[in-house]
Amino acid sequence: MTMENRPELHEETLIEEELKEPPKYKVLLHNDDYTTMEFVVDVLMKVFHKSKEEAVAIMLNVHKKGVGVCGVYPAEIAETKVALVHKMARKKGFPLKCTMEEV
Repeated sequence: MTMENRPELHEETLIEEELKEPPKYKVLLHNDDYTTMEFVVDVLMKVFHKSKEEAVAIMLNVHKKGVGVCGVYPAEIAETKVALVHKMARKKGFPLKCTMEEV
């Protein structure tokens, strides 16, 4: 018996496809030689709602490894956070780079 002859199977497949979660994106901060550690901690607390301890840990990871994950979000939220980080950084004159990458 083919799938066409069993409409309930076709319907199940369609429902599963409709229920797939949207892709998630990691928001990343990249190290540079100009942005202060204090500013990075401030950004992590304000934009990503991290506690002081979490923000310091992420900032140190960025400093030591060159990049750090700030959080994982749906595409639109990740894009908004990246734009907000860039806006805050430019306002203070820092070249802080923030990107997003699909998980």
